[in-house]
Amino acid sequence: MELTERFLKYVSFPTMSDEQSETCPSSAKQLELAKVLKAELDALGLETVLDEYGYVYGFLKANTEKITQRVGFIAHMDTSDACSDTNIRPKTIKYGGGDIVLREGEKGGKGAGEAIVMKLSDYPYLADYEGKHLIVSDGTTLLGADDKAGVAEIITALEELIRSGRKHGKISVCFTPDEEIGRGADHFDVKAFGADYAYTVDGGKLGEVEYENFNAASAKIVVRGISIHPGSAKNKMVNAAAIACELQSLLPKRQVPEKTEGYQGFFHLTGISGETENAELSYIIRDHDRAKFEEKKKLMKELVRKLNRKYGKGTLTLVLKDSYYNMKEVLADNMFVVEKALQAMRDCGVEPVCVPIRGGTDGARISFMGLPCPNLCTGGENFHSRFEFACVEDMKTCVKVIKNLMIAKD
Repeated sequence: MELTERFLKYVSFPTMSDEQSETCPSSAKQLELAKVLKAELDALGLETVLDEYGYVYGFLKANTEKITQRVGFIAHMDTSDACSDTNIRPKTIKYGGGDIVLREGEKGGKGAGEAIVMKLSDYPYLADYEGKHLIVSDGTTLLGADDKAGVAEIITALEELIRSGRKHGKISVCFTPDEEIGRGADHFDVKAFGADYAYTVDGGKLGEVEYENFNAASAKIVVRGISIHPGSAKNKMVNAAAIACELQSLLPKRQVPEKTEGYQGFFHLTGISGETENAELSYIIRDHDRAKFEEKKKLMKELVRKLNRKYGKGTLTLVLKDSYYNMKEVLADNMFVVEKALQAMRDCGVEPVCVPIRGGTDGARISFMGLPCPNLCTGGENFHSRFEFACVEDMKTCVKVIKNLMIAKD
């Protein structure tokens, strides 16, 4: 199956994960794609397993007697809940520059819709893709390139490698559920995977190699207030919603996602709800620097203590939970894995660039589980957005890079 055909097939499956679910996978619809992927790996001759948690493992036997380390490749099946994953309508265009009309405006009639346009002024890096073919959605849903581009590239690389007859050592692949809700490595079986090192194929622009990511934590704060008629509220009412707003106001104003870049960390308020009696705030806390990360968590605890002293013990409760850590701590002693990726790109005519991930991947947690696992690009951009796109030519180059890493070197 050709790469773009395979990719378009995968994005037709709705696979959004569900953070509120306590099951694994968190949504049953991920299993539908998992079954398809297992069948494709079976057809290629791999030994496969679809386990009870929805993880798809595939193992390709070596066709050389040369002793080589076993390399692994990992991508995730689920999509973000930031945009709808239902009725995705992808289309492939040859980009000639300027704005891209994802959906034409509808004229007149009940339910008529406005045009949806990806503007060059909003995304100036579109200019880098002029003359190339882009796969986009119709602007009402995400595309699903994160990370179905990675899944399609891994399987296409396997297919091409097997067809070529090139010598290779043992290769392991795994397609995981629930990466987008931070649980993609919860049930990943490092021992069964059996690789000596691996790569997540879950990055963006062609050429990017990532071996640094945020240290990450989540914070949930519940505020308990006391409601009473506002006419007789003096010295009696405790307004939980107002306290929630006060807490938010005490955090550093410039340490937020919309005002940071590169290695700069942040507090991100992901949700707030409340009334006089009860309020709730949800945050994610991020920083590449472990010491600064710990300082941010300490500040959150101090602010909760401060407000409890002001409004009464137990008014605010904080649940603070670490999510993952910067994989650079592990990869600093295993830089050969990164060097292999950089050389594989150069061999394919791509000038690599190492960039810090302003987020995380399954590879971050897997690296701390004992399997060094940096991240490779997939040729897509604008992930978690209605303006997500994948570049066909760059995806094909990513397949070449993956295949290069699979081939046994002389």
